[in-house]
Amino acid sequence: MLIDFFYTLRDARVPVTIREFLDLLAALESDAGIHSIDDFYFLARTILVKDEAHYDKFDQAFGKYFRGIDTLFEKRPDIPLDWLEQRLKRELTPEQKAALEKFGYDKLMDRLQELLKEQKERHEGGSKWIGTGGKSPFGNGGYNPEGIRIGGESTHRRAVKVWEQRSFQDYDDQKAIGTRNIKIALRRLRKFARTGLHEELALDDTIRATANNAGYLDLRMQPERKNNIKVLMLLDVGGSMDDHIALTEELFSAARSEFKHLDFYYFHNCVYDYLWKNNHRRHAERFPTMDVLRRYPPDTKLIFVGDATMSPYEILQPGGSVEYNNPEAGAAWMQRFTNTFPKAAWLNPEPEGLWQYRQSIAIMQQLMAGRMFPVTLDGLDRAMRLLSK
Repeated sequence: MLIDFFYTLRDARVPVTIREFLDLLAALESDAGIHSIDDFYFLARTILVKDEAHYDKFDQAFGKYFRGIDTLFEKRPDIPLDWLEQRLKRELTPEQKAALEKFGYDKLMDRLQELLKEQKERHEGGSKWIGTGGKSPFGNGGYNPEGIRIGGESTHRRAVKVWEQRSFQDYDDQKAIGTRNIKIALRRLRKFARTGLHEELALDDTIRATANNAGYLDLRMQPERKNNIKVLMLLDVGGSMDDHIALTEELFSAARSEFKHLDFYYFHNCVYDYLWKNNHRRHAERFPTMDVLRRYPPDTKLIFVGDATMSPYEILQPGGSVEYNNPEAGAAWMQRFTNTFPKAAWLNPEPEGLWQYRQSIAIMQQLMAGRMFPVTLDGLDRAMRLLSK
């Protein structure tokens, strides 16, 4: 059953041997107490990976192979899968779409609770029940200006909440850059200083000192010139950002090579009270956002990377996150970040011509005091000039 998993690891250049793979199978046969995908993850990583340097490659291969296997709803009533079988897709006219009513966030959540108590069978093509292919704000495969997507795939990207546990993949910081222009644009932010031990030959000072010493060689040394800039990068991942993975990986990889003092965290759509560094372990290994705010000095350059495309509730409403009930609105956390780090910018991979059609982008631009730039050569150049002032 796991032979394809073995080859997936080998394709990802994880140096796993047949002997280690057989050890994993033997551990599974011995009833090693594996009761969840998380248990299997730690067992497989312990047996198959002998060097921490390969952890990231293992995580990416593991996520690729087991994507979507762990989608259990936590602390929520079960909704039968046959309710969500998509047998019909309805195409609504623009006039029909415009006529649909928006419930509002609080009313939407209250109505979902009522339906969970009332509904006894699957439904499709309607405007009331949890189902598929209709105008109801609950289910998938249809259309509603504001709803809760339950199962299925995103079609119109208008859901204010998503009822599933989604697995995102880390951005690859080793991705080959197709052009050097991104690196060149980022270099505007670099700030060099000579610190540390005097280990590098100071040629001009040596020539001057030798000349003053009647031609006898007088070596002068100086500290190595290093890029002293500190960068904190917060990356949006998953959802609509899946359309921008290639561009974001190029940007991320270039930043990792250009900035020695770079730290990063992931978030989804908007920052809330937790951030994470590993998307496959984001529910188990997360960092309180308040700790992140306190960890870095105020002169740190803050860079958000995301398309800022979401429901406005996700920014302005407590509990507005698509994934859980956040106690504070995302706008409150954005304000804390911009107050803590005066030098901040938002890089948006969404084409700038589409920004005017996204209400959430306008809100995020306002929270960033207009410091949002497209991920183009000109946009990167303007962002780096602003941060370097």
